[in-house]
Amino acid sequence: MTNDRTTTPAHETALAGETSPAEASITRAPRRAWVALAVLMLPVLLVSVDNTVLSFALPEIARDLGPTAAEQLWIIDAYPLVLAGLLVAMGSIGDRVGRRKLLLIGSIGFALVSVAAAFAPTAGLLIAARAALGFFGAMLMPSTLSLLRSVFLDREQRRLAIAIWATGFAAGSALGPLVGGLLLEHFAWGSVFLLAVPVLVPLVVLLPLLVPESRDPAPGPVDVPSILLSLGTMVPVVYGIKSLATEGVAGFGIQAIVLGVFLGYLFVRRQLRRPTPMLDMRLFRQGTFGGAVLVNLFSVISLVGFLYFVSQHLQLIAGLTPVAAGLALAPGLIAMIIAGLVVVPIARRVPSRVLVPVALTLSAGGYLLVAFTAGSESIGPVIVAFVLLGVGIGAAETVSNELILSSAPAAKAGAASAVSETAYELGAVLGTTVLGSILAAHYASALVVPNGLTAAQAEAARETLAGAMATAEALPDTVAAALQTSAAAAFDGGVVVTSLIGVALMAAAALVAALTLGRTPKPAAE
Repeated sequence: MTNDRTTTPAHETALAGETSPAEASITRAPRRAWVALAVLMLPVLLVSVDNTVLSFALPEIARDLGPTAAEQLWIIDAYPLVLAGLLVAMGSIGDRVGRRKLLLIGSIGFALVSVAAAFAPTAGLLIAARAALGFFGAMLMPSTLSLLRSVFLDREQRRLAIAIWATGFAAGSALGPLVGGLLLEHFAWGSVFLLAVPVLVPLVVLLPLLVPESRDPAPGPVDVPSILLSLGTMVPVVYGIKSLATEGVAGFGIQAIVLGVFLGYLFVRRQLRRPTPMLDMRLFRQGTFGGAVLVNLFSVISLVGFLYFVSQHLQLIAGLTPVAAGLALAPGLIAMIIAGLVVVPIARRVPSRVLVPVALTLSAGGYLLVAFTAGSESIGPVIVAFVLLGVGIGAAETVSNELILSSAPAAKAGAASAVSETAYELGAVLGTTVLGSILAAHYASALVVPNGLTAAQAEAARETLAGAMATAEALPDTVAAALQTSAAAAFDGGVVVTSLIGVALMAAAALVAALTLGRTPKPAAE
């Protein structure tokens, strides 16, 4: 079951939803394929958990390493930034050298660097380790999704396999807080990185036994300039957003964003001119493909941005332990998993242009609930809001991922998968960069520092919410209570602003889906 079979007419017909019953019986995957799917889910869960588990560990890291506000954001963003910048390149390399081989290399490297990150003594070294994790993580994600296409040739089976994959990714993002809470309750913050080792060891052992090698039979050359341009596009843009949020127009934020946009233009132009581009930009001419990618992007920005601030609110303001805070988000996690699986039979009958906007409207409702209840002493609204967000994103991403993979040529499965994953990881970057930076800027400007603090204590309190709460522990009771109250009010005020932005993102994603997504093709069996 190698990639050579994916180029047969029968498989191409299956992608179009026109497989005959006889062909369907030939291409249907055996039970062994579902075991292979379980193995391929291991890196999916790991990478998605890693996107959000660190947000939950951030208060502990802030107390231990004392990062600045900018360093705190870079600790979160260094990993998805490098990951997003290299996903398309690694997807293309996997098409060339073998997707299974690249997955194995990435798994071993990811496990080794995770151990180094767990024992990083400074914020700078932790940021460097997170960047290295992004390098190896970029080898994992495109390979898993593209290998599914070579394992599941029947579209109906592939639809279910992709639904499980997408649900695993979304559930992993939501599972991060719960896993982080359980680990942080009993171990130091470095334990969230050591989690990678027991997850990846079974993958390295079982992958060669269960999953066949898959590659593009006619790959293009490795395009180093395109790789550098893709990184050069994202790094300045993210830096510019952070700079504008923390330093205003006095810094180099605007110049950095302009540089990133220019390099992005050069990247697109290079891809359009090359006979075998690293990323086939012509795929975006298909409304369904481009629309589904944007749906993924906006959805993940909202999900990761939500988890970034809610994890701090539950622990530092509501006073919950890490485990209790994680359990508070468990209903949303369960709802996300159920929605991702239940939407599969619904998608056969309801057009994507209707189904996805309805799902995203539910997510927008979750953010509205947060905006109207920010500052409440009850955690009930947060729990309900995450359930609504989880149902909407879980359903929408299952449909959008299937559309992305089905729209691409079989031989370019790795590159198409990488586009989907780039949307995920860029969304993770922007979720913390845009929403996190806006929240940090609002918090710093709205915080009223009470009298009785030294200049150093006041500066630490303005940097982060964790810094304010840690500073309060060393102050007299009256001054400490005043600082804690002011910090909580400033933070929750920023949550209102970011929640309204989340509503706007979900509304934009719903509009894009309604205008670009066509009817999902029906399998031949129907």
